[in-house]
This record gives sequence, structure tokens and C-alpha cells, in this order.
Amino acid sequence: MHASKFFISTLKEAPSDAEVVSHKLMTRAGMIRKLAGGIYSYMPLGLRVIRKIEAIIRDEMDRAGAIELLMPLVQPAELWQETGRWDKMGPEMLRVKDRHDRDFIIQPTSEEVVTDIARAEIHSWRQLPKNFYHIQTKFRDERRPRFGLMRGREFTMKDAYSFDRDEDAAGRSYDTMFAAYLRIFQRLGLEFRAVSADTGAIGGSRSHEFQVIADTGEDLIAWCPDSDYAANIELAAALPLLDARAAATQPLTRSPTPGTTRCEDVATLLGLPLDRTVKSIVLAADNDGKTELWLLMLRGDHELNEVKASKLPGLNNGFRFASEAEIVEHFGCTPGYLGPIGLKKPVRIVADLTVANMSDFVTGANEVDAHLTGVNWGRDLVEPGLVADLRNVVEGDPSPDGKGRLAIQRGIEVGHVFFLGTRYSEAMNCTFLDETGKPRTMVMGCYGIGVTRLVGAAIEQNHDERGIIWPQSIAPFEVVICPVGWSKSEQVRATALQLHDTLSAQGFDVLLDDRDERPGVMFAEWELIGVPHRITVGERGLKEGIVEYQGRRDGEAQKVAPDAVLSLLGHPTGR
Repeated sequence: MHASKFFISTLKEAPSDAEVVSHKLMTRAGMIRKLAGGIYSYMPLGLRVIRKIEAIIRDEMDRAGAIELLMPLVQPAELWQETGRWDKMGPEMLRVKDRHDRDFIIQPTSEEVVTDIARAEIHSWRQLPKNFYHIQTKFRDERRPRFGLMRGREFTMKDAYSFDRDEDAAGRSYDTMFAAYLRIFQRLGLEFRAVSADTGAIGGSRSHEFQVIADTGEDLIAWCPDSDYAANIELAAALPLLDARAAATQPLTRSPTPGTTRCEDVATLLGLPLDRTVKSIVLAADNDGKTELWLLMLRGDHELNEVKASKLPGLNNGFRFASEAEIVEHFGCTPGYLGPIGLKKPVRIVADLTVANMSDFVTGANEVDAHLTGVNWGRDLVEPGLVADLRNVVEGDPSPDGKGRLAIQRGIEVGHVFFLGTRYSEAMNCTFLDETGKPRTMVMGCYGIGVTRLVGAAIEQNHDERGIIWPQSIAPFEVVICPVGWSKSEQVRATALQLHDTLSAQGFDVLLDDRDERPGVMFAEWELIGVPHRITVGERGLKEGIVEYQGRRDGEAQKVAPDAVLSLLGHPTGR
């Protein structure tokens, strides 16, 4: 490929609405152009990256036995009404009507459509297992699209769906996909972690996220450096930090705490460690026309994990934070001084695992400007009605597998695998006939990769002050040849062309920059674009029998003979 026959459109400045590094660099490098909020055109350089990611995904999906098809972007409402998601999905799902006033959606995902295919086409146990996948455009109408391809409205995704005869077989399909995903992300050349995760709105029981490690990631990952344990912070188990409850040593005392509504301020005022305080969080559950208030008690230095709270019996159908009027009605006090002692009306009390083992702790007194010290279970208040893991883990917590301490790092979710069970197949009557001729419900799995999000995540992980640093496997070009004095020197042109042809014949994806730009302009542009290998051919060097090679991560160029360049490039990723 010659640069003069390609299309390169870099910019000196990033647009004002670009908030994160990947958005800024992709725009400056001429890889995307904004059409509307959260909707982008993929320019030639950006599309080359996307196609290389897709090629790796296809190769590993095919190797794992998945079968590619292509499901439509526009889907009829009837399928979504069968599963109940037509009403459950919020405004992120873009609903449209055709000329006959029939309801359709622009698909955010394809569980309904693929299940419809399976129930129509798979009839016998002999046809199972099957795993269908496609790489297709998706649309989710984000309220506030931002961060370029990281959180856009229109994006490309690979989603796969397995169909099996029972849970054991479905588990094997899940394991096959999990292994395929490990190979995919290894081949992409990214630092990543596979972490246990919550299944979320899509449903199911078993779930793993694939997180690209990046300081700018929105997700927090808890992992153990001494073991294989890793989980999204939403799911990471927070073990009790006290093995047992100590005996009470202090009397229950009312302490004035004027103007101190935060645990941190209360601890400072009273001269106590923050971990001696207990915060009170009040939730409301509205069921069958009745509202029940819940008091969740966490140590003062811990934060509520709402996903864990949502799994508590009684809160698993939904909850909200209680209004101030509801709080005053039950506690006789406004928020900031709440506690479990002296309630005006009963509430359901849930203690975090650590709080349940605390003694001589501090809570609000249900009185403005006052807290209680020396609070103890059993003596001053009844034992909690429920003890549960309610909090986010923190750095240094014991690992749930008992093999060390947890570390916390940020990640960007780029893949997710779910064990769905019969969530969709049961709702849509997706059955097959077993060996005895009896109908049985297919058991499903779901496996997604955000193709275009991967582009942004790779940049968030791999960049410097000069621009993008692509892993070789997904770079728009693996090698760029930069001739200095292209139009002036026949020797430079001949050497550059020979290098181009030799490397191309060896399988490298090579671009020859024949635009006759000044060296500084060329180098800055290709550093911005992030091509992994640069070879500079100049007349002065050729007189000494050398060219210059520089890897994108290298601090300096090295001088080598033209026929020695190949040994520095390693192996081509191959297409």
C-alpha cells in the first residue's frame, strides 16, 4: 500500500467535546468523524483496525465451533413482547413504526431473534449443541453519549448464542466460549482480566466480564495478586473483617455532635477511628401498593454495593432510596443522624457482615446534632433481622479464596459471557425432542464482545504524549516506510520500494509513505497514528549502507542494514 493512494486525514487539535484520550487520538489520527451525538463514521484507518479485530474474533469463534450468520438490525416488537422486554427495557431501546403503524426496534441485542431462529430450525436432540454468532451494528439510545467509541449510541458488537439440551452441556459450551475469549484477547495484544460479574438486566446465572486494564476505565476490578481470583467490584465478596464479636466494654452514651452528619466528621469530633462508626442507609421497597422501609448498616469507611442490596429477599423486586418525609416518619429525624435505636415506626434492619461483629460502635441518635457511642448488639438493640454482604470491597481486604489480599484496579468492559439457562427459551417456547420423543426446553448461553469499544479501550491502554501505540495485531498498518527525499533520490525510492515489496511478500501489512513530506511531519503523523514499526530510508544513511528502524515504543532509532530489518520486526500477524 502506498500512502498517496490511501486516505490520511490527521488533525493538529482534538475537538472540544472529546473528553477521553481515545476519543481525542482517534479523531486527531483521522480514524473517526462525528456525524451526530454518539454516532461516528469510521474512516479508512479506523476501519482497518476494526476489520483486524473482527478477523481475530471470527477466527477464534470458528475454531471454537460457532457458526456465523447475520441477524437484522430492525426487529419486530412481537418477539420482544414474548419475553417481556418490550416493556422492561427503558428509553435506551429505540422504538420505531413502519408505514403500516407496526412496532419495531433498532436492535440493542439479539436474544429474541436468535431464539426465534432456534425454535423454528432446531427440532431434535441430534441437532444440538449449536452456537450461532454474528458481528452486527447495535443501537442503544444513551441519554448522554460520551467518550467517543467508548459509550456511543451506534456501535459494532459480536454476539453469540449457544443452544444445548441440558445444563451440563450448556456449561461445556460456556467453558468453550470462555476459552475462546481468552485466546481472542491474548491475540489482540491487550492486558486484560476475566472477572466474575453480575448478570445484570440480560439475566442468567453464571457470568464473566473481560476487562481491558486502563486507568481511565469506568469499572473497578478486585483481584488477588497471589491467586486467580478476580471479580467486578459489584460482585466481589466482602468477607467480615472481624472474626467474632467482642464483649461490650462501654456504656451507651448520647454524645453531642453539632453539625456533623458524615461519619468522617463524627469520628474526628469524637476522637475515634472511622472504623468505629456505623452509617445508616435507608431504602424503600414498594410492593403490592405498600411501602416498607429498610435500614442497612455499614461501617463508616465502607460503601453500599447496590447490586448486592438488590439481591436481598424483599429488595430483589426493586428498591429506591427513601424520601426525607418517609425517613422522618419512621426515625423522627432528618438524614445525617439516623440510627437503629429509638425508632418511631419499625423498619427492617440489615447489618453488613462486618457490622454484625462490631461492638462499642457509634450510630446516629435519631436526634439532630447527636450520636450514640458504646452501641452494642443484644444489649442496646436487638440482633439484626438479617446479616448480609452489603459493601464494596476495598484495597487490602482478604481475598474470598483465602489466598491473599485484594488489589483494586480500573478496567474497561469489552466482553461478557452469560449462562442464560432457560430465561429466553422458556418464554419463547424454544424446545426440542429428546431421545424419547418428549419436548424439552433448550438451555442457552450468550457471549458478547464490543468490537468498536475495543478500539477505544486499546488506545486508553496504549498511548503516550505523541499518540497511539497499537498492538501489532490490530494496528492499521504493521510497518510504515518513511523515505526522506522521495522525489529527489532514485536510490531512496528504489530501496524503499524493495523494502515494501519484500516485507509485503513476507506477510507484513506495510505502507510506503510516498507523499514526499518533510521527515518531522512524517514521523509525527505516524507516531500519532501509532504504527508499531517505522523504517526510515535516507540518502545519507544509504551511503553508509544503513536505514533506521524505530519501534513505536522505542526511545531512539537504531541503524541497521536494509536486509537486517526483517529480523527486527518479529512475525507478521497475518490476515
